[in-house]
Order: sequence, then structure tokens, then C-alpha cells
Amino acid sequence: SYRIMAEHMYRYLRDVFWDTRFGGLYWQVDKNGYPVNDVKFYYVQAFGIYGLAEYGHATGEEEAVRTAGELFGLLEVHGHDEVHGGYREGANRAWKDLGEARYFESFSYQKSMNTTLHVLEALTSLRIVSPDPLVRVRHRELIHVFLERIFDPGSAHFLTFFNAAWDAVSGSVSFGHEIEGSWLLTEAATAADDPLLLRRVETTACALADTVLREGFDEDGALHHERREDGSYDTEKHWWVQAEGIVGFTNAWMLTGNRVYSDAALRLWEYARRHLVDREHGDWFKVVRRDGEPARWPKVGPWECPYHHARLCFQMIERLS
Repeated sequence: SYRIMAEHMYRYLRDVFWDTRFGGLYWQVDKNGYPVNDVKFYYVQAFGIYGLAEYGHATGEEEAVRTAGELFGLLEVHGHDEVHGGYREGANRAWKDLGEARYFESFSYQKSMNTTLHVLEALTSLRIVSPDPLVRVRHRELIHVFLERIFDPGSAHFLTFFNAAWDAVSGSVSFGHEIEGSWLLTEAATAADDPLLLRRVETTACALADTVLREGFDEDGALHHERREDGSYDTEKHWWVQAEGIVGFTNAWMLTGNRVYSDAALRLWEYARRHLVDREHGDWFKVVRRDGEPARWPKVGPWECPYHHARLCFQMIERLS
């Protein structure tokens, strides 16, 4: 049944979300398949590459791998910054650069930690199925972007939003992305097959885990969503942050053997079991208030997928085996 669902989603992505005129994936379509938002967000293209590469790897579907490679080619031609490295945020439907982005934030930026993280994640999967040497070049480049541009050694935090030259334009902190990034970076460096680079990344991953452990936990045993520029916390507990925290702290424990990390992972798992898992109706509540009650967030929405909490389970089965 999983294979049937995967085939259905692959066909829908290929037949409905693909822009037959300009190439690439739309951000959103309506129930009839007509584009609601035709901007080419590079975050979206990255998840397209990731999904297609994983589907192709699992099923042997060569067309999916070719489409993933085509998406990478479009991202490379239109989104890669040949001067400063990394990738910009997006373009219009015809791949004309949008310049400063205002997609989900109230301020302007040209590059982001989040988009860079998910392009790196996509290339980690693509390099397994693609013979294109440029995939490996860009994959390695993005690891270095994280080590040298995004990770701030002074604070041991990820910087979040940037101008074209990678100067930070925001002081906010995303604990979920930091702990998620700690294990995705480890996975990326492992795939790069460079022992020296892997050691650098493992050191950075543990530094991130230490920072999130020290600064990210609330008194209820869960991770804050974020810390704003003014130093205040968004204290709502988002499902994806807790899920990624479990994997990220488990990764740090596996790298070091330090029980402080496994204890943190267990603390988050206990919180998830008590407050996020819906025993009556299934799935997870997406946001829980500080008092432990679910917030009025829809269980299913545009951001809903099995990416975070289902992947948590797959990761833990593999890691604890």
C-alpha cells in the first residue's frame, strides 16, 4: 500500500505540479490542478529533487531519477550564486530572479539557512542515484557553506537569513532547524566520504546539540519553537521541532556516547507521547500550548506530510537496531 501511494504521488507531482512550459515545480495548485502560486521557490525544487531521488532509488524508476537531475540542472542554471556560493531563494515562473524575498517573513533576504539546508539534504540523496559530477561538487560546497557561513562559532547557533554575500540580516534562532541540521549535516558529510570533513561536521553537530540542549528546552520538557530577535521565546511546541530533536540528540549520542544526549532524546519522546500523539484520532497534533493542550491548528494542512514524525520513526528504528 505504501508503494501504491508513492506511485500515485509521483504521477501527481509529474503530471500536475510540473510546469510544462518553463520546467520546475509550482509551489501550490488547487484541487483541480491549476497553479495557485507559480513562483519557483528553490525550497520547493529541493524537496522535488529529494522526493524524486528517493523514489527512484527505492523503485528503480529511471524517469524519476532523470527528472530529479533535470530539476537540479534548472536550480543550478537559475539559482546558484557563482560569486558567493550557495543558492538564492527563488524566481518567478519563467526563472527570472526575484531578488530580495518576502516569502514567509516580514523582512527581506536573499539567502536562507532553511533553503540551503534542504538543498543540501536533496543533494545528499541525489548523489546516490546521479552520475553527474557537479552534484558532488555542489553537495560539498554546501557543506562548507554551513561550516563557514551559516554556523556561527561564537554563539554555536545557525544564522538564519542573509544577503547575497552571506552577511546575516536577522538575529532570530530556530532551535528546530539547528537540531535537524546537526544530523542532516552529519548524514551529508558521511555521504561525501571525506574523513577530515566528517570530523569537522561531527564537531559542529555536537556544538549545535549542546546549544539547543542548553538554550532550547522549556520547563515542560519540550523544545521552544524559536527565539526572536528581541530575545523572547515562541513557547508553542511544534511537532516537527520535537521530532527532529529526538533524531538530532540521538545522533549526537551515537557520535559521542554521552548519555546527556540520549536523555534529552528520551525527554522529548516522552513529551511527544504525552502531548503530541493523538491516541483517539491518530496522527500528531501539530502545535501544543505551554499548558499541554493542543492549539487550534489544523491537523492536516499545506505543510502536513510524513516528513518529520514518520521519518523520526524510520530513523529511530534504523539507529536503535
